[in-house]
Amino acid sequence: MPRTKLPSYKRKPTPPDASRDFHPSKRSGPGSELAAPPFARPGSRRGKGQKKDGSQDASGSSRPRSRSKGKAPSGAASKTSAPLPNTGRVAAGGGGKAAVLAPAAGRRQFLLPREGDVEVSVGGRTVRLTNLSKPFWPELGITKADLLQYYADVSDVLLPHLADRAMVMKRYPHGASGEFFFMKRAPSPRPDWIELCTIHHASGNVIDFPMVQDVASLLWVINLGCIDLNQWYARCDDVDRPDYLHFDLDPVPGAGMRQVLDTALLVRSSLETLGMPCYAKTTGSKGIHVYVPIERGPTQKQVWTFAKELARALESRDPALVTAEYKIAKRPKGRVLVDYNQNAWGRTLASIYSVRPKPRASVSTPVTWEELEKGVAIEDFRIDNVPGRIAKKGDLWKPLLAKTGRFRLEKFL
Repeated sequence: MPRTKLPSYKRKPTPPDASRDFHPSKRSGPGSELAAPPFARPGSRRGKGQKKDGSQDASGSSRPRSRSKGKAPSGAASKTSAPLPNTGRVAAGGGGKAAVLAPAAGRRQFLLPREGDVEVSVGGRTVRLTNLSKPFWPELGITKADLLQYYADVSDVLLPHLADRAMVMKRYPHGASGEFFFMKRAPSPRPDWIELCTIHHASGNVIDFPMVQDVASLLWVINLGCIDLNQWYARCDDVDRPDYLHFDLDPVPGAGMRQVLDTALLVRSSLETLGMPCYAKTTGSKGIHVYVPIERGPTQKQVWTFAKELARALESRDPALVTAEYKIAKRPKGRVLVDYNQNAWGRTLASIYSVRPKPRASVSTPVTWEELEKGVAIEDFRIDNVPGRIAKKGDLWKPLLAKTGRFRLEKFL
């Protein structure tokens, strides 16, 4: 492919008194007008199992896949049952109580029970929810029920970004600070309405991934202990051809959020010069994701190749800020990694609106370029305030779902 020519870009200098890492209590910005969660306590720490965004390796190309629905039974009956219409109130059956959470700026469509093991009916489908009072962020007072309620509250803007894509499950059976494990195959028993995406791997493995198609399947996946959601980049009808190109901007030790923001603006400047629309979100962990909606056509390998070329060009443009070095041991400190390798076939990144297993229960949240220019912190966007932000701003990543306005990457291949 021809080498991409990038524009010159002048980085804004960091003010002498600016901290490398922003903190919402020390600055103004998009999260400062939102109150800190009432359950927040200082000094919380991440426990074992803390790792970088969970990527999944699957080298080589895939063969045609088939799409099917699961047939396994839903399992043993639960203790209580409660209907969840799209509007109206919900109560746990069998004499149980459903504690009401504080409204999230009008986004709450229904209330979930908050304790015990229950069955709820939503969209005509029954979902079993278990261990609802289990602490997931003990220091913050956030339980499994709170996590499920958050995903129910944002489901209308989240689900379109997940639909028709294989889901890699990253399960935290002991909460956000506990150990986690990856699971690709849809577990059995499972509800018979869980749709599957069957993917053939070069190794010969054939894996039936679950797909999150509606509120019921979303609650089912979260109830398994998933905190963040990690869907494939390509839809299930052609898992070789993704709908977007993206860059994962991750600070190397010695770099902070200021450098990440500068790198994001450099990436935007370069992409816009090439005529590519681009959109940003916080990762909810340490960095920024920049996505480009593309017309479906190029293979995942071709998208990966372009991303690699652009990342290396960015490194050449500003080597004091950017690195594209794949090997961890060789990455220079104080730089920001423009991680092109996350575009590889079978890899995944935390989805939009995913809660992350971090001390403040931060959320991977769409942001405007104006917000990035002013400065944001990862902790500005959390499980307690993101529903309210969505109510005010809507889905800032709606253009990534549109059929129009997508870039034809073939011109650079």
